[in-house]
Amino acid sequence: MSGADIRHSGDTTDAGGPPAANPPDDGDADGGDAGGGRGPGGRPRWARGLITACLAAALLLLGATGGLLLGRPGDAPATPDLESVSVGFAQDMSVHHGNAVQMAVGARDRSTDPAIRQLAYDIESGQTAQVGQMQGWLSLWNAPTRSTSGYMRWMPDMVTGMGMGHASDGLAAMPGMASAEDLARLRNSTGPAGDVLFLQLMLRHHEGGAAMLRYAADNAELPQVRNLAAQMLTAQTAESQAIRQMLAERGAAPLGG
Repeated sequence: MSGADIRHSGDTTDAGGPPAANPPDDGDADGGDAGGGRGPGGRPRWARGLITACLAAALLLLGATGGLLLGRPGDAPATPDLESVSVGFAQDMSVHHGNAVQMAVGARDRSTDPAIRQLAYDIESGQTAQVGQMQGWLSLWNAPTRSTSGYMRWMPDMVTGMGMGHASDGLAAMPGMASAEDLARLRNSTGPAGDVLFLQLMLRHHEGGAAMLRYAADNAELPQVRNLAAQMLTAQTAESQAIRQMLAERGAAPLGG
């Protein structure tokens, strides 16, 4: 959102907001039932349910925003420590989301499959909004928009358990991230093969970030941050299930490893 720095280039270390996108035209559904069962207008039934869930999550997020900015009468504004879970989560998840938005923008623009385009649009719009929310919090807290000491230092127990270091020289330290090579391969893939690669990379991305979301939902100091992380986890779990189904419908499997 407003403070983000996601670019749509191959540089996965950049984060920021993409240009506003129009939702996929329902007229694209004339291409057939490529994405599975559909409701009226050609939109996949799972997409309709996902949009409803995202709208509900947005309403909860709006309430969380008001609570964070206003607080209860007589309360001082909550400002977490720069080394806190709340700050670290907002910084790192903004970067993680930026990587997903980059993939989604490309899939939305290149795919001719209505189901793929709808999924890509939902991810792009939903995660761009969440990046703006997190960047707004960081601005409110007078915190840097990006970590200056390495990714995921706010969840040391989880990082140790996953056998990962606190790398600051690349996104390999963040699970599920698409590399520059992955993004280049995705840009050069078209048709059904490109659709499958997008689904595979996005599934790995969502499932890789689940540990970060779960840790923040359990350990963030501010209830508003815990709430946002929990809402993200719920939405991305639903999307992951839908992506697995879409892969199966296309005769493809998730990426190994």
